[in-house]
Amino acid sequence: MDNLNNLMQGFADVMAPMNLLLALIGVVIGTAVGVLPGIGPAMTVALLLPVTYGMEPVQAFIMFAGIFYGGMYGGSTTSILLNTPGESSSVVTAIEGNKMAKAGRAAQALATAAIGSFVAGTIGTLLLVLVTPFVVDFAVSLGAPDYFALMLLSFIAVTSVLGSSRIRGFISLLLGLTIGLVGIDSVSGQQRLTLGIPQLADGIDVVVVAVGIFAVGEALWVAAHLRRRPAEVVPVGRPWMGRQDWRRSWRPWLRGTAFGFPFGALPAGGAEIPTFLSYATEKRLSKHPEEFGKGAIEGVAGPEAANNASAAGTLVPMLAIGLPTNATAAVMLAAFQSYGIQPGPLLFEREASLVWVLIASLFVGNLLLLLLNLPLAPAWAKLLQIPRPYLYAGILFFASMGAYAVNAQPLDLFILLLLGLLGFAMRRFGLPVLPLIVGVILGPRAELQGRRSLQLSGGELSGLLGGPVSYTVYAVIALVLVWPLIGRFVLRPPGTRSTP
Repeated sequence: MDNLNNLMQGFADVMAPMNLLLALIGVVIGTAVGVLPGIGPAMTVALLLPVTYGMEPVQAFIMFAGIFYGGMYGGSTTSILLNTPGESSSVVTAIEGNKMAKAGRAAQALATAAIGSFVAGTIGTLLLVLVTPFVVDFAVSLGAPDYFALMLLSFIAVTSVLGSSRIRGFISLLLGLTIGLVGIDSVSGQQRLTLGIPQLADGIDVVVVAVGIFAVGEALWVAAHLRRRPAEVVPVGRPWMGRQDWRRSWRPWLRGTAFGFPFGALPAGGAEIPTFLSYATEKRLSKHPEEFGKGAIEGVAGPEAANNASAAGTLVPMLAIGLPTNATAAVMLAAFQSYGIQPGPLLFEREASLVWVLIASLFVGNLLLLLLNLPLAPAWAKLLQIPRPYLYAGILFFASMGAYAVNAQPLDLFILLLLGLLGFAMRRFGLPVLPLIVGVILGPRAELQGRRSLQLSGGELSGLLGGPVSYTVYAVIALVLVWPLIGRFVLRPPGTRSTP
């Protein structure tokens, strides 16, 4: 009951005219930037993070909630009209959505994506309200060894499970941990990796890292492969759905939500697995399996709902434990830290009003998103015709302004360029970006919890083994690490094993 009262108070705060206007602005900006080709939700949030500087935390997070959900939805428009997913979780939407667009059903594809996003986002946010307090109660009982084990699991998960190559994932993680070490050691007071530059004593701001790796790195990568003619966009009218489209979409929306939310809340979850599971399920259950691969509306409705439900699920561990499970959640965690707010079990006690305003604004932003995107879809489609040189020149301008606004230091612009070159190199050699961002954010916190555990045990390694939670987490880590060997040497059929 207390949570319901807190949520109602959050709605009362959001409904103030100024706050409602900020939510609307956040949704519009988030969707407009998220629609642009090659820009996923994580890059949208990272690029627009500096926009919220100078605001009060409550107003900033109301606007940020709109940017978050707007950026999540924008990727579906690019996938459907351009066959250019902004991130891996939008790949499945592009499979059937672009086929529908080419068959003259772009309006229906955009409509089922918009309504599916609204349904999944609303249910996912409601589950966030119901589930997060229980996760908080669990998190309060954890000690330093348990937190260290959970963060270690997060490192292993983002490098071993989500990437295509473990070696590349661990290289990216190592880069992130190295960047996270820059600054003054909180225990000894010694400077680390500062190269004698006083401005680096406080470390490299996470916002500068996120904007450099995502925005500048992507802009340089696109510039290296630039085609001056704008991409061909499928024309679209105002989205609408016929009675048959509604009949074929509502079950995939619910099934996609059921797939997406639990996976989003897992440390090794993400949106890729539930979107593929949703697509495979809809293909199996559909009464029109022959349409799959040619433009089946179920293949858009289910995966898009799974994608957005997963986005709501990522907020559970991020708010309750302070663990980001994907790149977007990692950038949102950076937003909290920029205001001196540390997500975790004490967040709901210390910053209760802020948290419930954020959750209430997710509901409001989701509704505004639906009301805007149904009539404005043709306008978003025209944004896709912006020539790439102008588009990415604008991205570089706003990225530089945002990075400079963090500390007002020219050195940050130089660091931004170096990080952009690093982001370009990572794309060139296929290194995933998420492990680096997670390493930068969680690395210092994992070091703090690990050293605290060792201090409590007098330097004994047994101090890292706290209790049942840490034992279970270490068992999961061991299983994740040895599973490929088990699959290769134990589970393979005898006839496929190589003979000496």
